[in-house]
Amino acid sequence: MTLTPSIRAAFTPTGKLRASINLGNPILANKDAATGQPFGVSIDLANEFGRQLGADVELVVFDTAGKSVEAVADERADIGFFAIDPARGASIAFTAPYVLIEGYYLVRNASAIRRNAEVDTAAHRVAVGKGSAYDLFLTRELRHAHIVRAPSSPAVVQTFLAEGLEVAAGVKQQLEADAALHPGLRLLDERFMVIQQAMGTPRSRGEAAAQYLREFVEERKSSGFVAAALARHAIQGALVAPAG
Repeated sequence: MTLTPSIRAAFTPTGKLRASINLGNPILANKDAATGQPFGVSIDLANEFGRQLGADVELVVFDTAGKSVEAVADERADIGFFAIDPARGASIAFTAPYVLIEGYYLVRNASAIRRNAEVDTAAHRVAVGKGSAYDLFLTRELRHAHIVRAPSSPAVVQTFLAEGLEVAAGVKQQLEADAALHPGLRLLDERFMVIQQAMGTPRSRGEAAAQYLREFVEERKSSGFVAAALARHAIQGALVAPAG
């Protein structure tokens, strides 16, 4: 799709491309301990999209997915990087996913829970990151278990331990890293969802802009850009999504 002045203007109403970045998902974005600067796959894609538009990129950084989504929905950012979910689709036009990430449950070693189907009982409390993709998904799917919302995705296991909850839910890699720091925890053997990480822009920017962003994502998947970014940042377990 050809970049026209109107499409460029749709993405840069302030003169810059404002990219909403969620540091709550370490697979896609992190902060450099020495410099304080964010880095990761989503930052690489934001910079590449800005390069294609011929626009400077301003990173608008948040600690949770919910805040990152709100920034795009409220048009305080022009693009964002988050999981596709129907609840977010009213105000945001999504691309097809560029990365697939697995959602898993974590329990204590002594827990009687062995399978995903055993989680959804009234006796169980499940910790999730507030506003995350798996929060939205489990809010719809769990009929009996009680959901306890941690302030952010990285705080899920801390909340799970501090409040003596029965289950923690989150991105597999984050849970594995936390389990390594806290002996006596284990992941269940099967994922409960596949999180489809996509780019998005406010629907108010128009269908031409949304389509341009969709084609950008497809081109960066097919060219190997996304795979190279995952490898460059040593991300394990996330897969490049198939063509949309």
